[in-house]
Amino acid sequence: MKELVIEWKHLDVDGKTCDRCAGTGDEIREFVNRLHEECAAQDVHIKLKEVKLTDKEIPESNRIFINGIPLEEIIPGTTVSQNDCPSCSDLLGSSTCCRTIIHSGIEYETIPRKLIREAVCKIAGCC
Repeated sequence: MKELVIEWKHLDVDGKTCDRCAGTGDEIREFVNRLHEECAAQDVHIKLKEVKLTDKEIPESNRIFINGIPLEEIIPGTTVSQNDCPSCSDLLGSSTCCRTIIHSGIEYETIPRKLIREAVCKIAGCC
């Protein structure tokens, strides 16, 4: 059996996270549930690891790793940026910038399922 670990890092403030991280979390959870079914026939086990970060670790927030490799390194043409995050700012009580992903010229605040799937398929080969 092949194991695939999807690690998702996000800000956690008293059990709450920002809107963009929450959106990424929704995308990952829904995708992982579907992937369990799709990859079971190829004997691939999917594990989702959630890493909760503090306010001092904001640059790592909203980041995904597939078997230890950052998503942005797996998918060609993908870079990392940041912009103002009103939701993080509300949670932390000060103006805060948060991580985004740019792929094919489009900036994503919430990492979409299609990019997560593309990265997983490249690493696992089960899609």
